[in-house]
Amino acid sequence: MKAFNKSIGALGENISENYLKDLGYTILEKNFSCKCGEIDLIAMHKGYVCFIEVKTRYGINFGLPAEAVTYSKQRKIYKTAQVYISWKYIFDSNFRFDVMEIILNNENDNFLVNHIVDAFQL
Repeated sequence: MKAFNKSIGALGENISENYLKDLGYTILEKNFSCKCGEIDLIAMHKGYVCFIEVKTRYGINFGLPAEAVTYSKQRKIYKTAQVYISWKYIFDSNFRFDVMEIILNNENDNFLVNHIVDAFQL
């Protein structure tokens, strides 16, 4: 089951990356990790460094994917973003935290993308 979830997550990240590139985002990092945690995508768009959490699901039977980005998860993302900011010396930049919901379809290759801009702040 863990391998299946990992492959679903990778698919969602690829979909998100292509979607964001089509909107003019520049991808800076994929799967940035440190001891604090991991950030799926880090991108630049219109003067903002965007820290993006991607959540992928088959359907919404167990709730919307973004609901899995709990306060605890948000804190991990925030702490990991602080590490990234200090490693890259980008203290003067504008930052935001986005969530990408990818909802896959069991019956065909269609999917739904919901990009929640500035999804949370701490």
